[in-house]
Amino acid sequence: MTPAETVMAFHRAAERRDGSAFHLVSEDLVQHAAGPQGREGLRRTTATLDHDLDRPTAEIHRVVAEDDLVVVHLTLHGRHVASTMPLLAGLPPTGNAVAWDFVHIWRVADGSIAEHWACRDDVGLLAQVGGWPRSG
Repeated sequence: MTPAETVMAFHRAAERRDGSAFHLVSEDLVQHAAGPQGREGLRRTTATLDHDLDRPTAEIHRVVAEDDLVVVHLTLHGRHVASTMPLLAGLPPTGNAVAWDFVHIWRVADGSIAEHWACRDDVGLLAQVGGWPRSG
């Protein structure tokens, strides 16, 4: 598989909540974005998103690949039902539908996702659940 095919196979399997998605991730994944390291760290991060945003779905807007890097621009659509992720700490669940924009950069090496960077619209998410502007 090309790096883009590997990343898209990961996204498709993750969207189905298919654990095989993580077979496409290196055990020692380097996570440059917030969150725990390694394959198991990414698994925990996705489980937290699944829990807090009630099994969100991803709307992929574009995929750009060059050499071993793959950029994915997407929006996660979900419903705010819990606040266990650090970003939402202290906010009561609102039940609000949310749309959270991301740009992910994945590096693929030897057929596995080896590194990950992310840019997220955290202020946009917080505004949708009453956490922005911050009070006090």
